[in-house]
Amino acid sequence: MSAVLSRASAVPALVGEPADFLIIAGLAGTARDIASLCEPNANYFACAGVMGAATTMGLGLALAQPARRVLVVTGDGELLMNLGSLATVAVMRPSNLRIICVDNGLYAETGGQLSHTAHGVDVAGMATAAGIPNVFTVRNPSDLQHSADLLRKAGSTSFIRLIVDSSPSPAIRRSLNAAGERHRFKLALATGEPRRGTTDPTV
Repeated sequence: MSAVLSRASAVPALVGEPADFLIIAGLAGTARDIASLCEPNANYFACAGVMGAATTMGLGLALAQPARRVLVVTGDGELLMNLGSLATVAVMRPSNLRIICVDNGLYAETGGQLSHTAHGVDVAGMATAAGIPNVFTVRNPSDLQHSADLLRKAGSTSFIRLIVDSSPSPAIRRSLNAAGERHRFKLALATGEPRRGTTDPTV
């Protein structure tokens, strides 16, 4: 798996305007990727400690909010923990769901060990085999515009494997107040606006 794309530039280029989506971010690296793009707005929920849950959370959100674009941004390590979620996504097939797998070929949060994708496992191929209708792999800059358009214009569920280098995700301090972050995200769901609300769940 040869990567020529810088994580720091490729993720923002692919996502574009984050306010276009309700976003579920996976663990660690992808949580920081998305927090750096979205803050101080409230239209994202970043997972912590729930390994492999981002895709299924995004699926549930897409089914519950059919009028909104829902974007899941997960990593290769996290997605490998719950590959069965791709089959469920393919069966349910919500037209408003988009999934990006940021694939650096590493388990970066546990010491930088090579992940299965570094040994040839193709998560995009698995998404295709599961039956997800729109699947695309981004390996170079010329692929970015097509895939960014796919996120917004495709009429059915889409999966994008974004192959990036091993550089770290942005250094950003995230709130780990789960109740507060849930409340903040619920405000964005209720209002349809990406602006940040209070993080105090008692308000």
